[in-house]
Amino acid sequence: MQNLDRMLEKCRREQWRVGDLDWSQRPRDMSEADETTIVQYFTDMAGIERLAGALFEEQRRKVDDPVLREIFRTFVKDEVRHSHAAQMLADYYDVNHYRVYELNPALRKFTPHFVDLIKYLAPELANAYITGGELILDIALLRSLNDYVGDDMSQQAMDLINRDESRHIAIDFHMVEYYCSTEHARRVRARPPRPLSHRARAVWALLNTGYYAAPFFKSVFFQPMEMLDPSGKRMKEAFKRIQMLGAKPQVAASPFARFMTAMQSLYNDHPVIRVLFGRVIERVAGVDGDMLERLVSESERRRASRMSFAEMADEALALKAAS
Repeated sequence: MQNLDRMLEKCRREQWRVGDLDWSQRPRDMSEADETTIVQYFTDMAGIERLAGALFEEQRRKVDDPVLREIFRTFVKDEVRHSHAAQMLADYYDVNHYRVYELNPALRKFTPHFVDLIKYLAPELANAYITGGELILDIALLRSLNDYVGDDMSQQAMDLINRDESRHIAIDFHMVEYYCSTEHARRVRARPPRPLSHRARAVWALLNTGYYAAPFFKSVFFQPMEMLDPSGKRMKEAFKRIQMLGAKPQVAASPFARFMTAMQSLYNDHPVIRVLFGRVIERVAGVDGDMLERLVSESERRRASRMSFAEMADEALALKAAS
């Protein structure tokens, strides 16, 4: 991203308040099944946004650039506001109070370990998770949830939330580019060794994040999307963008990308291994088998390798306007 100052100005200019929304409207009539489903999804969305805020706060603490620090500060404010809006939407659609709604247990278990992953481990690994998660959230989950709700109140909130998320994804791609740069590699080499206690916390965070990642993604992303988008088209669109990002040579050389490529190769290129250990591979990779399939053609892979990170971000964001 050539002008972080301009991005910071945009972040500040596009701030909004939950109170700006018109909460005096009446929700559309819903069946019991629709109401309970929608309220639970917004309850979980509030938790996802709180997690995102914690992740951006950790990123803010780690970056040296003062403008980037301020950008991440606005992102934390965005996510707090999104969480507040999601909880208010859950309360708004909870018309008949069919049951008491609680945060998804898989999200609750995953959250502290993922935050520690960013705090104690290499920021480039955490950024890879964040970028992938935000692409899934933005391209697939939020769009599909809004379509499923089919209500003016949700549309108002999602329009503003999506505007914020577009800025987040632009910076996510910028940070992916930075973490692949020679400048970052030089800084890593010059960094003094971490204390043993720090490295122990990092390993513990990585192991627990890996252990809880698959249940988290399944409960919070994949299962909801089976109902919200039965065709699976939008989820595959999101994973296609992740795979295209991994096609860039500097990204492909990173340890995380090499690990995911190895998992994908085991799953797609070795039928016997897939039959015997497919479930294990899915659990280790943290995603369903459909998302381990190769979604990018060779020509698309070559094109992606030539694109700039900013162009890739713009192309991913353009999908939000698609039907």
